[in-house]
Parts: sequence; C-alpha cells; structure tokens
Amino acid sequence: MKTRNIFLYILMIFSFLGCEKFLEEEPRALIAPETFFASENDARQAVNGIYGILKNNSIYGQVGLDHFYDNGADIIEPNRSANFVEPIGNYSMNEALADVSVQKMSVSDTWKDLYRIIFSANIIIDRVTGNTAISQDAQIDIIAETTFIRALCYWHITNLWGAAPYYTEPLTIDEVRVLGRTDKETIVNGVLADLQYAQANLQDSYTGDQSGRASKWAAAIIEAKIYMQQKKWQPGLDKCLQIINQSPHTLLPTYAEVFDPSNEYNSEIIWSLDFAKDIRSQFEEGTVREDGTLAAAFGNGNWRPSMFSPRLRDEPKNSSERSALAAALNERGEAFNGTGLQVASKDFAEKFPLNDLRRPLNIADTYLGYELNFPYMPKFWNLDVNNSPRFNHSDNRLVFRMADVYLMAAECENEINGPANAYQYIHPIRQRAYNTQAEWELVGLSQQEFREAIYDERKWELAGECFRRYDLIRWGILLDVVQNLEYRFWKPNENIKPFHVLLPIPLQELELNPALLDADPTNNGYR
Repeated sequence: MKTRNIFLYILMIFSFLGCEKFLEEEPRALIAPETFFASENDARQAVNGIYGILKNNSIYGQVGLDHFYDNGADIIEPNRSANFVEPIGNYSMNEALADVSVQKMSVSDTWKDLYRIIFSANIIIDRVTGNTAISQDAQIDIIAETTFIRALCYWHITNLWGAAPYYTEPLTIDEVRVLGRTDKETIVNGVLADLQYAQANLQDSYTGDQSGRASKWAAAIIEAKIYMQQKKWQPGLDKCLQIINQSPHTLLPTYAEVFDPSNEYNSEIIWSLDFAKDIRSQFEEGTVREDGTLAAAFGNGNWRPSMFSPRLRDEPKNSSERSALAAALNERGEAFNGTGLQVASKDFAEKFPLNDLRRPLNIADTYLGYELNFPYMPKFWNLDVNNSPRFNHSDNRLVFRMADVYLMAAECENEINGPANAYQYIHPIRQRAYNTQAEWELVGLSQQEFREAIYDERKWELAGECFRRYDLIRWGILLDVVQNLEYRFWKPNENIKPFHVLLPIPLQELELNPALLDADPTNNGYR
C-alpha cells in the first residue's frame, strides 16, 4: 500500500463492518483532530464507530485475536494446511508475513485497527470534555466508555507487542507517525488508570438495545487480569471478589446454557459484542473502500462461527456417506458450510476427560450419527442456513464471562495462601462439569498441584475463548507446552523460540516510522 493510501486508511477512521443493534446508524466519520461535536448524538455516533472497528475481522469479528491468543497453543488447530493461519500457528512469522492480509486478517490489520480506535478515542475524549453542547452526565458517560475501549486496545497491544507507541492526546497523523515505542510498564499503568476511571463511571449493566455496551465489570476483569499478569495476587483477588460479590453476573447451572444462542445476554456473560445479520458496510457493493478493496457482496455479520463450523467437503469420515449427511442436515435446516479452520487440536481432543459434561460442547467427533474426520467445537457453531448463513451470522462474540473470574480468584488465592481457601472458587466450575462429587471435588492438593489443576481447568472451561496463549505466556510455560505436543500440520513444536511470546511490528509500519526500532533494533527478536 502506498504511503498516501496509508494516511487515507487512518484518516477514514470508521469503516462500518458489522454493527450491533445499538450501532445500526451510520457512525459519524472523524477525519481530523479538529472534529467538533455539535451535539450529544454526534459524540455517541463516534463511540458507535469505534465499537464497529472492534468488530472488524482483524479484532473480534472473525479470528483476528484468535490467531494470537489461541492458535499455536494446545487447543485450536486448522483442519488443513491453510496459508493465512500458518505463520502464527506454526511460529514461522516474520516482519514481511505480518503484512500479508487475507479478508482483513493479518498482524498488520490488527495493529492498524487497534490504533485506529485509539486515534479516534483520543479525539472523542478531547472533544467531549467541557463541550457545552453535551450535558455533564452525558460527558462523563461518553468519556468513561471511550476510555474503556482505549484501555482495551492498549491492553491487547501490550499483550501482542509489548512496548509500543503510546499516546492519549488528540495528535495529528504527522505527530503519530514519528512516535517511538513506550515501555510496557508505562502503558499498562496508563491502562490501569483508564480502567479505574471506567469502573467509577460506567453502569453495572446495559439492557435492551444497549446490551452490547461494555459495563464497569468488563473494565474490572481486565484490571484483575493485569494484576495477575504482574503477579500482584492480592489486588487480583480483591478485584475478582468485587466482581463475584457486587456484579449482577452469576454462574449458570449448566455449561451448555452459557452458549445457548437464544439467550446470548445470560447472567454469566460479562460482555459480548452484539452482531446483526445482513448489516453492510457504509460502502455499497462494488464501491472502493478506503483501503482499496471492493465492498463485499455478502452481509457483514459475525464471521467467526463459520471458522469453527465444518465444511461438507471435509465430512463425514466415510466420504461415500456425504450425500446422506447433506440430506440429514437439510432436513434440519442446517448445512456444513463453514471453513473448519478452527477445530479442536489433536492434543486437546485426546486429553479432554471423557466424563466431563463440557466435552460434547468442545469436542464433536460425530454428528447426526455420522463419524467426522475432525473434532470440532460446537459451542461456537451455527449451522442454521436461513438465519445464520456462512460469514453472516448474528451470533454475539463472547468476550468475558463469570466462570473466568471464579478460576482467576482460585488462582490468586492459591498463590497467596495455598489451596485451602481456593477450592471454594474452582469447585463451582467443576461441580457443573461432572455428575458426581467424587468426580468434581478436589482435595488434599499441594500449592503446585492446585496450580497445575488450574492450568487444566482453564483449558477445559475456556477453550477457544481467546485466553490460552495469554495464560501460557503469563505462566511462563508456553515453550514447554508447545515443544511437547504433536500437531496435525506443520511443526510448531520444532519452530517455536522464546521470543515468540510477542509478535513483530509489521514491516510496513517500520518503513513508515523507523523510530519504532529505536528502543529495540531486533523488533521483538525477529531481526
């Protein structure tokens, strides 16, 4: 992409790719730091716009963040050797491959979109603060929500790249393009301050058409995760207990209920992004977007379920039964019309306990009586042809839920005092996962044994929910885990190196801004 087009890409901040119910209007385009909001509606449309970017394929809309948080670990693999998931899953990434984009998914796309949101958020905060056209209460609400989204983006950036450009003022493009990398600790301190402001000013929950908005508890869980990443166990536990005791969120009686598509805003979900089928880009079909691509001919709902759903050409295991399987699916108004590029890994499928009631939602190796070639994760499926067609699903994108908080509390308590008082937090998760107390109850574990139990429990409970590589990295065991696994394709166990805990800054960004190499000429070890 030429330099001029990159500037246009950044300046045209709000490409409307996938929209929540409360985001169905066209967001106001913010094209320069001089933008002024003449009303509260102007500002809220701008906030809607940055939610829209969060749902791009590069972040939450497809498998943008899945690439970094799940692929190349021990839960997710593709069902075939696909080029666009190979570099991260096989640990063969480099600066040049970071720029290679397929359907708006690449390291470069994720970097750009996270910074597009930050660029926009800084403008929104600046232009809302003290704006006499907006009431004081509305100012606080808008600023808190925008501050949370900015914190979320910087949190992801530090997880993926460590040190990175950091700014919280409405800079111009020329000012942004010469920023060097700020150390991770400084950025994280800024993120914590933003999260604390968001918690103090966001609502407990949102309902109806506002349900897709992030509440104060979404900010709280990220704060707890940061404390745990820093091994500040007591503040982490305190924050987890605040969520458990004060939030409106509770664990559901069964695991299956959490993923019921007819109850996507259930009490266990702390935050999920709402998608709508057939919501299109602001650029009509056949017109050119700001990045030079043509607007698509299909809807821009959630793409992610298609990545987890099977494709018929791969199934069933006995290919002579393919027509019969297709007919059986058709009778149910279903189809195997996904891609199969996010299936359960060989290791995950082999080790998942057979008596665990979560297994059928995480491992499907048969369907409608037909044996399948690959083990799929049906908790993310949507095979409904009419209401949820391929790459145009209305399914919410789950971000955070309460079971995660309980397991976080268990981990923190164990690290502080050992397992004696930690069982109370892990047992509710295990109790709904097994039929009998003899199966779910943990007793007599040492601190290290409980720690290892947490390693496994988070794997079984949160599979495919974009935490696994993050967990393995913060535990310091990613290298050991990957090196001791067998994979279907590629050789990640042979390729992985210690520096693979971070991604490279894309080559395109380095060429535009050489200052990105000043603090680290190795580019996170990739040079």
